[in-house]
Amino acid sequence: MFNHEAIDFQVEKFPLVDVPTDIGVGLRRVDTGETLAIVSQKYQPTQYLEITDAVESILSQSGLDLSNAEFQTNVYDNGSKLELVAKFHDHPMNINTTSNVMSEGDVICPEFRFRTSHDGSLSNVGYIGYFRNLCYNTLISGDALSYVYGKHTKNFSVPKFAAKARTAVEYIAGDGMEKMRKWYNTPIKRDTAIDLFTETLAHRQDNVKREQVANKKKLSNLMKIFDEENRYLLGQGRYEKYAQRDEGTLWTAYQAATYWSSHPEYGGKEGSKAHTTKVTREDQVKKMLNHKMWKELETV
Repeated sequence: MFNHEAIDFQVEKFPLVDVPTDIGVGLRRVDTGETLAIVSQKYQPTQYLEITDAVESILSQSGLDLSNAEFQTNVYDNGSKLELVAKFHDHPMNINTTSNVMSEGDVICPEFRFRTSHDGSLSNVGYIGYFRNLCYNTLISGDALSYVYGKHTKNFSVPKFAAKARTAVEYIAGDGMEKMRKWYNTPIKRDTAIDLFTETLAHRQDNVKREQVANKKKLSNLMKIFDEENRYLLGQGRYEKYAQRDEGTLWTAYQAATYWSSHPEYGGKEGSKAHTTKVTREDQVKKMLNHKMWKELETV
């Protein structure tokens, strides 16, 4: 898919002569020894091939028709920056319409776009969706299905990135696409999302009051993800304050649920096995999708 030869190198941090590491360290290519940047000790380089392998694994297992797909591997400044682009020409759609009737000039093919860097000039920023225009400062024109944003010092991991991308490519590939498309276009109030998660994923039985109440820790984690999904997929991304929106969609609720289910570190019990937690949570998400409240929201 992507050109591995162009990114077949690794980078490493190294101490600078007469410079304490708490001030800065160097970042260089292992193959050539060329210094690419001066970075902080907290900087966590992610090798380009690791990201690319994860993306290719997702795409190859997604069910997408890749016959006429277009792949670009753009490397800049001797490997300091990377841009990956994939365009899926066999999955066109008329975006921003309720009828989905294709009209001339409005048919758009879905794209995957991701940028990163080793010199710190670019954060880890990626989107999958149907775009008319896209700004890598997290503004888009079109239908964004999934996003990833993370600095090199924190908040970015390849497994998390892969998990977000997987639900988007399933949407495009047609695995329940019509249903997912309906979720994408079904708005729900933030308070409704709170009620939904309280009734399903975050519910617990209060043995004193003898009634069902919210597990506050689970609910807090779910709503944090829900707010971030709305901020990036429906709002202005990094240009918008956190938790500014009072409305999302069934799609962002679904994304929040699946992201929570695949990441045990979000409120997982101490000492519990990650695999066991994931299986349990995935089962809870399935039950949420069959819950009376979810079904009622689908019919709106």
